[in-house]
Amino acid sequence: MFSGVANAQKDHPYQEVKNDSVNSFYYIIEGDTIPREYIDLDEVVLLNKLEFNSKEDRRRYLILRRKTRKVYPYAKLASERLLVMQERINSIESKSAKRKYTRRVQKYIEGEFSDKLKKLTRTEGQILVKLIHRQTGTTAFDLVKELRTGWRAFWYNTTASMFDITLKESYKPFDVKEDYLIEDILERSFQSDLLERQKPAYPIDYLTLTAHWNKKQKKN
Repeated sequence: MFSGVANAQKDHPYQEVKNDSVNSFYYIIEGDTIPREYIDLDEVVLLNKLEFNSKEDRRRYLILRRKTRKVYPYAKLASERLLVMQERINSIESKSAKRKYTRRVQKYIEGEFSDKLKKLTRTEGQILVKLIHRQTGTTAFDLVKELRTGWRAFWYNTTASMFDITLKESYKPFDVKEDYLIEDILERSFQSDLLERQKPAYPIDYLTLTAHWNKKQKKN
């Protein structure tokens, strides 16, 4: 069949058929027509069945899954807000107008997030910090430093550290086992439509990541 598709693409890539004002595309393979959408499929990552070495490992994973699913939407929303803000700032020429717009957005973001974030546990807050780095490519500390003064960033970081949270924490799924498990949870949640997928700030190949940890586990 794939040989036929290759030949058909070479001689007749596709034919356009208009039906009720909708354009449809078909491949012609030995006289038969096959709808193009049945060939151009989106990539699907096949996930392995979850296996745990102990009941305690399983319990920790389920707790991490619950917390990750809870805070991921906040990281996603923060990324969207920051992207809009950055695009808007880049379009403003006046420095005073930029400062005025930034202050307005800061108050809006703080008002939108503050009450929700106060309800997070320590571990949920730390997971959120990692996911903010995953979605924006910048640590929460650097984001605060960029939006506020260096002293304010120091204050936020000191306060967070008092609650066992560091805003300088980055997301390292290839180096930190918990981060890999978070990535696994996200991928499974995306495929189950439990979370809305948003591309990370930098590419993360889930298959390569899984192979990396499987190899590391065999060595141990």
